[in-house]
Amino acid sequence: MKKYITFGEIMLRLKPPNWERFFQSPLLEATFGGGEANVAVGLARFGLNVAYVSVIPNNPIGDACVKELRRQGVDTSLIVRKGNRLGIYFLEAGANQRPSKVIYDRSHSAIAEASSGDISWDKVFDGASWFHITGITPAISLSASELSLEAVKKAREKGINISCDLNFRKKLWEHGKSAPGVMGELVKYIDIVIGNEEDCQESLGVKVGVDVESGRLQAEKYRELTDKVLGLYSNIKKIAITLRESHSANYNGWSAVLNNREEFLISKKYEIYDIVDRVGAGDTFAAGLIYGFNKLDNDKEALEFAVAASCLMHSIPGDLPLLSVEEVKNLAGGATSGRVQR
Repeated sequence: MKKYITFGEIMLRLKPPNWERFFQSPLLEATFGGGEANVAVGLARFGLNVAYVSVIPNNPIGDACVKELRRQGVDTSLIVRKGNRLGIYFLEAGANQRPSKVIYDRSHSAIAEASSGDISWDKVFDGASWFHITGITPAISLSASELSLEAVKKAREKGINISCDLNFRKKLWEHGKSAPGVMGELVKYIDIVIGNEEDCQESLGVKVGVDVESGRLQAEKYRELTDKVLGLYSNIKKIAITLRESHSANYNGWSAVLNNREEFLISKKYEIYDIVDRVGAGDTFAAGLIYGFNKLDNDKEALEFAVAASCLMHSIPGDLPLLSVEEVKNLAGGATSGRVQR
């Protein structure tokens, strides 16, 4: 059975109930989430053999975090238990014209202070066929960026397929190195790139005339964008871009494109009118794409599966994509009414 590996930081997520402002009431809902952990959960829920690699403190908060991953079917045996704290992020869910807000509290987290030698990549990649990383981990700290580059180099050395969600996070890049400086080098080892227009522009410095603030996106601009990325990096086999039309915090259009150097594929678009929680949608897209590339017949099916999965994720509170292959395929196949299933 193929073995899939994801690597990154998982955090404690603290969120006011429903759509309240921070501390409008003295309550915060506590769950766990993080880009690469979300992908791991998605892959596990889709029936794949996936292990998550991270550095998590050996304390009761860390224990609860690891327990949640195990509960979702993720192999946690490769997690290193050391350090003093788990990173935290605070989320205030937006509504209508009020945008959501994220505040990070992840400085000096266990993984931010991890360094070369803390993770045995030979052990991690033993028997692995796929490795997934994001642009979040290299942004956390200088040592985390070095650890990320070390990981992709070792995976490439072992001939493992590598996917990377660029995931630009402006608030994190504060350790002295720029996103393009770090990610431009890391992407040289990547087979599959995932992102959105901002990720490509801010992480790789690749720009086209895309107006993301207008709420209306032009698919043909993404052919130009993906062609530019593929032209710069001959190692990249495929690049997928998610297209979010943000009409309001509650109403988005959602679709994606995929350029595999032979075809430029455009998915169907979903109009999502009552968003419950949009955090983790991109990670769910990544999980769906990885599943599709490995389990479905062609890239078009993989793209449609990934878009349907990430569309459904907008209906689920929390970071983790609590989905099944069957319900994703049902939506991709046209079951969009939301009728009660009895």
